[in-house]
Amino acid sequence: MPSRPDSPQDPVVAEQVSVRRSPRYGVFAALGAGLGVVVAMILSTAFDGTSQPSPFTEVVYSPSQAFGFILLWCVPAGILLAMIVALILERTLGRRTRRVSVVHETVAD
Repeated sequence: MPSRPDSPQDPVVAEQVSVRRSPRYGVFAALGAGLGVVVAMILSTAFDGTSQPSPFTEVVYSPSQAFGFILLWCVPAGILLAMIVALILERTLGRRTRRVSVVHETVAD
């Protein structure tokens, strides 16, 4: 006699697994980029520079160009610092794992 397709073949077995939380790296990267933009805005307003040409290129840079140059350094630095914080949080908070009971189910269409 063939078995019915809707009857379970395997008995239900519960297993114990470890669950731990990990930081969302995308959120940390976005926050680091935002922090870099804020720091670049502060630095570009604090240090206006001069209206004299650059001694190397003999070009006068506008404040928005100076902001862009500072931004090129501050955004990657902010992302790097945020990722380091995320890694430290993962190492310290990752030690706290919980044991939970899970049940595997198979659903057939």
